[in-house]
Amino acid sequence: MIVTVTANPSIDRTIALAATLTRGAVLRASGSRREPGGKGINVARAVAAAGDDVCALFPAAADDPLVTELIADGLPHACVPVPTEVRTNLTVTEGDGTTTKINLPGTAWTDTTRAQFTELIVSRASGADWVALCGSLPPGVPEDWYVQLIVGLRGLGCRIAVDTSDAPLCALAASFDTAAPHLLKPNGHELAQLVNAPSAVDADDLETRAAAGDLTPALDAAATLHERSGAAVLATLGAAGALLVTDEGAWFGTPPPIEPRSTVGAGDSSLAGYLLADTHGLPPEQRLALAISYGAAAAALPGTQPPQPTMVNPSEVTITTLTSGAA
Repeated sequence: MIVTVTANPSIDRTIALAATLTRGAVLRASGSRREPGGKGINVARAVAAAGDDVCALFPAAADDPLVTELIADGLPHACVPVPTEVRTNLTVTEGDGTTTKINLPGTAWTDTTRAQFTELIVSRASGADWVALCGSLPPGVPEDWYVQLIVGLRGLGCRIAVDTSDAPLCALAASFDTAAPHLLKPNGHELAQLVNAPSAVDADDLETRAAAGDLTPALDAAATLHERSGAAVLATLGAAGALLVTDEGAWFGTPPPIEPRSTVGAGDSSLAGYLLADTHGLPPEQRLALAISYGAAAAALPGTQPPQPTMVNPSEVTITTLTSGAA
């Protein structure tokens, strides 16, 4: 069982442009999509599509449009109520795959909401293989809530993955001595935040240099993060590929060529692929290959659709061993 936690869920509206997005111009869309969103929900949808056991946890009223869509999709889930509708986020994609995203802040939590949601997570975590804590935190939630949650989940037998950014990520980095997860899934920018918290460096250089064949900056950062946290580090580096650093070594993988449609949710699909591979007992190299294959398949789809298993082919991913033994 994989349990995903989405503190700040959304309905994702994607508008596709055939031309370049131009500020201040009148543009015509070539299409649009509306889908359930939020990082943990994206992970859960990909896991469910693969046929594995999953449960998505998030705050929403029972009659919220998001809940209605997930019921129609047949996604197992559980919620705690909030008084207003889940936010709607807007994504604009261009013909070359460039993606612009506008996210609303989300529904503010009360202390009661936070207590109820925490209780729900703890109750569902017991007996789970993985609990994935994903995404931003809505207004009214302390920046260190993930830290508190990780401490509360210890002793339940589950492993914990975290994929977040900005203030919650920096709070986590400051608490690795008491609240380190088992897996961290940063992208290039988040990797920089974690290694340099609280100030982040521009991630473009990490990804650009990796794409040009220079893995040293990204590998050094991921290895440093692994050393500080003790967690496995799955660092996604955009079109360049991804790094995995564990106690067993470090690997880099490059995806097969694709025509990008939307990068939104690609990292979430990568996390889903890794968790799926791990729950099936695959070794690190194959976990990385499946993660990259899932991410590439998602980027080739419009909107935030989860890849179907038939779209995923890890044998097309090139894996390079960078180090063996402790990284």
